[in-house]
Amino acid sequence: MAMQNQSNKVLSAALVETADRYWLRLCEVWPGAKTALTAEQQQELKLVFGLSDFIAEQLCRHPEWIPKLFDGLLEDVIRSQFDVEIHALLEDITQEEQAKSVLRRYRNLQMVRLAWRDFVNYAAVEASLLDLSSLAEALVIAGRDWVYQDMCKQFGTPTSAEGKPQPLLILGMGKLGGRELNFSSDIDLIFTFSEHGETVGGRRTQANQQFFIKMGQRLVNILDQVTVDGFVFRVDMRLRPYGESGPLVVSFSGLEDYYQEQGRDWERYAMVKARVLGPWSGYCDELHDLLRPFVYRRYIDFSAIESLRKMKQLIAQEVRRRQLTDNIKLGAGGIREVEFVVQSFQLIRGGREPALRQQSLFGAIDTLYSLGQLEYLAVDELKHSYILLRRVENLLQAIDDKQTQTLPNNDLDWQRLCVPLDLADEAQLRQQIADAMSTIHGHFNATVGGSDNQDYNDHWSSLFWNIQQDDDAATLLQEQQIEDEALWPMLSDWRQTVSKRSIGPRGRETLDKLMPKLLEELFNQSTPSLAFKPVSNVLDKILTRTTYLELLCENPGARQQLVSLCCASPWIARELANFPMLLDELIDPSQLYDITSIDDYPSELRQYLLRVPEDDMEQQMEALRQFKLSQQLKIAAADVTGVLPVMQVSDHLTFLAEAIIEQVVLQAWHQVAARHGVPEGTSPSNMGFAVIGYGKLGGIELGYGSDLDLVFLHGHSGAGSTNGERPIDNSHFYLKLAQRIVHLFATRTTSGELYEVDMRLRPSGASGLLVSEIEQFGQYQLTEAWTWEHQALVRARFVFGDNVLAARFSEVRGQILQLERDQTELAKAVRDMRTKMRDHLLHAEPGLFDLKQSAGGIADIEFIAQYLVLAYAHQHQELTIWSDNVRIFEVLADLELIPVMHAQHLTQTYCWLRDENHELTLQQLPGKLPHHAVEQKTDAVIEIYNEILSV
Repeated sequence: MAMQNQSNKVLSAALVETADRYWLRLCEVWPGAKTALTAEQQQELKLVFGLSDFIAEQLCRHPEWIPKLFDGLLEDVIRSQFDVEIHALLEDITQEEQAKSVLRRYRNLQMVRLAWRDFVNYAAVEASLLDLSSLAEALVIAGRDWVYQDMCKQFGTPTSAEGKPQPLLILGMGKLGGRELNFSSDIDLIFTFSEHGETVGGRRTQANQQFFIKMGQRLVNILDQVTVDGFVFRVDMRLRPYGESGPLVVSFSGLEDYYQEQGRDWERYAMVKARVLGPWSGYCDELHDLLRPFVYRRYIDFSAIESLRKMKQLIAQEVRRRQLTDNIKLGAGGIREVEFVVQSFQLIRGGREPALRQQSLFGAIDTLYSLGQLEYLAVDELKHSYILLRRVENLLQAIDDKQTQTLPNNDLDWQRLCVPLDLADEAQLRQQIADAMSTIHGHFNATVGGSDNQDYNDHWSSLFWNIQQDDDAATLLQEQQIEDEALWPMLSDWRQTVSKRSIGPRGRETLDKLMPKLLEELFNQSTPSLAFKPVSNVLDKILTRTTYLELLCENPGARQQLVSLCCASPWIARELANFPMLLDELIDPSQLYDITSIDDYPSELRQYLLRVPEDDMEQQMEALRQFKLSQQLKIAAADVTGVLPVMQVSDHLTFLAEAIIEQVVLQAWHQVAARHGVPEGTSPSNMGFAVIGYGKLGGIELGYGSDLDLVFLHGHSGAGSTNGERPIDNSHFYLKLAQRIVHLFATRTTSGELYEVDMRLRPSGASGLLVSEIEQFGQYQLTEAWTWEHQALVRARFVFGDNVLAARFSEVRGQILQLERDQTELAKAVRDMRTKMRDHLLHAEPGLFDLKQSAGGIADIEFIAQYLVLAYAHQHQELTIWSDNVRIFEVLADLELIPVMHAQHLTQTYCWLRDENHELTLQQLPGKLPHHAVEQKTDAVIEIYNEILSV
């Protein structure tokens, strides 16, 4: 039996079969369907059943909706009705679970309605996007208003100093802000309020910010939680100031301070779309006026182009790393590139042209034409191409209410796209999509992106790559005056090995284009064969990843950096071979050596994680590892080229680790909290939890491959339990949090382990609890800890967590370090510990000096510093301030506890030894040097050690 749509187009057997299956299910739950619906209505219903699993599943669950849909709902959408209807439905609701159910059922009915209109072409795509945005806005605002009223009954009304009631304002970001929301999009929101104050009229007063944070948490839960009725919208709050580590709600003044002092380019880009949701008020004007100077500069701002180009490079990296293909949003010429084109003009000229300060892409592109910034042809091509991609995206997501921008991998879903678009088959639609993306990419390159390819003329290196005979190769090398006998055999053997690999025609073609260009770079080296070995190891790992071969083929800078860095450091070569995604970092040499500033690692990491779905734990873990690897590569590249001295290398590696610790703790907190709730009075910005760094982390002296010595503390001493569905006592919560943190660090993903974590310095070592209550920690240090544990405490430093705990830890550490000790006993204990350590860890061959463990090495200098702090801190409190050896020696010299010459020699030798150790690590060599190379420096250290520790 053939079913026909309104165009009299015969549907495929697969679509008919799908439609019939759902029709039979409907008739089982609604036996009167055949008599209640006309033949024409049945035909249309079967059509949408065949096209959308989402529509079919919802209507089989709620057959009572079908008469409503045919009785006018499928006709014109009156957007203002959404808000009126939802508020009316919630008016008499008193329980949160009921409110969730009402919102979800209304959402599902309206989404069925809008999807139906989309599939049968009752609405243009622009109208459809506006309908979806209006529905989302109405649902968010209705949820906000219901939660606000419910909380005011309990806590009173938040008011300003003048007694004016304060509302919660919600900034809709992204496509919601631009009123161009797609069908299954999540929604990006920022919560804010006008000014600080207190609630009035409740049983007890509460600060406005605390009120709004609780309200925000409830609102996110009402919208985002998956129940039997599904969800309203997935909510993403990561665009707020400081991301997940920032408070959920901030005041206007807090927003203003953040964006003035710390706002990033990507946040400017995001704010172009920001719009206050709900009815307009004076507060909305105030908020938009406050944000405008951050987004739009008074001058013509061409710096925006470079920022957008960098953002697009990051997206291209993500596409490669996640091996995304057929992605109509993020791929070259995708939806995101149209947004970049339009928003680049808005950021550049919006300060001078108020008409460009609008959230809608359609409105902004028309304005650009009227201002003469874009030609009519460019506007026409961009709009038509963009509309096609947005239409395909909407239909793709409406098939099963899934957030995807990847084209189908099965025939049935291709047919579901082709029918509403009135196209014959997949090939025809693919061609239209390819043409649209090609057009968009051309305009993107003209506006933002630069050129894709560089002309390449055949060079003799092309002949060399294709030569088969040994004699011919030798002659060619002789002609070019290249004296390297090892190169041709090495290249020939490698080529033969590669010929047996299965890399596909596209991969082989790309490799044949790449190798002559790469050989040119190798021939610039003094001994090309030495460079070829590490470079070929990298190539071995990417032969089946054609996108990376293409990356090297198309980017001369990347090829040059690959060769020079592989020659400079076997460690870097190994990292590149093990983690090919790092090749992305080589594309722009100026970016590679423009390392992240010390203070920017937390915000850079937050931005990096924004590209990964918040609820996809696997991708979040992988993204953390990729960020660490890419930043570590940049630090190493700056190190081997002499851009960074050793002290700064360690600073960067340490602060990179701290940024990662912050995100790991936040992720662990959310995971444990989702299952058990949280202790009373805590939140992600006030956890009652602290991470203490010991050893190299505590001393701000991390090296490449260093592990992290960590101790976890919490501040909940009394009884109490968490507030979730599966409550546990508070101490158990913090234990689970600590276990989760260690798990997140240790889990091995495709990008390896994040860091090796050593917890043995905690109270009672490996047999002790994984997390200690702060006062118990202090008591242990006072009454049970060994001298070596107090030595370790000298190097301990608070690295992340609760500010109150940070202050208390500083007090406890100071008290312990300032205990008066018998100097003779202390010196003996320190000497004995050093001897024990050396016996256990020193494995240097005769004539070699172990930089860390040999006498006069790094460990001896560290023990000198620790002894002096423990010996004299009771008289000089300032000795407890620092955890790093360099500043400890400065203070010791200032206090005249050791001669200035001693302090300077210890500091200089310590830094030199660490520098040598870094260099040996980058050369993948053990941390040992010939005795004669170090004895001039280390002999003096041995003398000072013996003098101070009375050997």
